[in-house]
Amino acid sequence: MIEEGKYIYCIVGTNEARNFGPIGIGNRGDVVSTVGYQDIGAVISNSPMTKYVISRENMTAHEKVIEEVMKDYTVLPVRFCTIATSAEEVRSLLRKRYLEFKNLLKDMDNKVELGVKVLWTNIDAIFQEIVGEHGEIKRLKEKIADKSPEKTYAQRIKIGERVKNALETKKEKEGREILDVLKKSSIDFRTNQLVGDRMIINAAFLVDKGWEKEFDNKVDELTVKYDERVKFKYVGPAPPFNFVNIVVKWR
Repeated sequence: MIEEGKYIYCIVGTNEARNFGPIGIGNRGDVVSTVGYQDIGAVISNSPMTKYVISRENMTAHEKVIEEVMKDYTVLPVRFCTIATSAEEVRSLLRKRYLEFKNLLKDMDNKVELGVKVLWTNIDAIFQEIVGEHGEIKRLKEKIADKSPEKTYAQRIKIGERVKNALETKKEKEGREILDVLKKSSIDFRTNQLVGDRMIINAAFLVDKGWEKEFDNKVDELTVKYDERVKFKYVGPAPPFNFVNIVVKWR
């Protein structure tokens, strides 16, 4: 039989006893509650001492608990699949890292994470712009236009490389222009991996709750400015997943 432990979701700035309901990871209906030390606490649920698979279902369950707790408290997200052997081991963690957690809670107090993804709406139009902006690419394409692919393989590879480099440069330039506007209304920001040719920004912003409306307005203004050229995907407020990730090493 697999030993039972305590799954840790996040750290909060209270030792108040709370019951968040049967929303624990693993679909067993485990109750999510708190265990405290002095004036801080950890949000936990019962869980098998097992390695959870990194899947959409499990990651979503982990994040949804933190999002629920965030409705009432400042949260410090703990890395996915952090499991203690007992409530006493959780209290020991809180005691040993008390000052670290207190300082981080102060840093994250009254702040939220806002996510922004920006994508070109028409990638074919962007490729046409690149050809028009780079004379060498245009000449190379014209040179092989009437020739068979078999005879122009090397040239096509060369064109592909030039277009790829030009696309990355264009992404960086246009992405930086938008980031420069949004970061002025944030305390900090993180850029994440871009996915596909169309995406030019994949970023998270740490924003004071008092600045949230200002940030919203900036996104609205940029949406109007860039009209149909780009599409904004704007999500939040969310826990500061990109700015805090508590890692616990038990041994």
